[in-house]
Amino acid sequence: MRKTDAAELVIAARVRGGHTWADIAEAIGAPVVWTTAALLGQHPLTAEQAEKACAFLGLDDAVAESLRLRPYRGSTPEAMADPTVYRFAEALSVYGPALKELIHEEFGDGIMSAINFTVDIKRRPDPDGDRVVVTFDGKFLDYKW
Repeated sequence: MRKTDAAELVIAARVRGGHTWADIAEAIGAPVVWTTAALLGQHPLTAEQAEKACAFLGLDDAVAESLRLRPYRGSTPEAMADPTVYRFAEALSVYGPALKELIHEEFGDGIMSAINFTVDIKRRPDPDGDRVVVTFDGKFLDYKW
């Protein structure tokens, strides 16, 4: 089974069961953002995580097998065109050069790892409308020549 097919089955089972992504993350014992990305096909689950997720969602062994496979990471053109996803690309397009300059100024010549990395999302109440707070937490990797 392709990971995209497994992801569609996971989404359908989550909605059908009235579960949140946080419910599934708790069931498999992993962070919610990572779990969501993994169940959407961006990370492999361990055999234990895949078994727990499929048991929780009532999905079969074929889905569990797919969830354990190593993915081809990245987004499809359709996903990148989604307004929510596109706004992240837009924000990085606008603020990326400034973030690069500030990272180099603070840390030196290097990059923020997207492998040794965590990401979190929170809601922050605000009188003008709730705010979305996204935290990228990546290890600094300096260039070594």
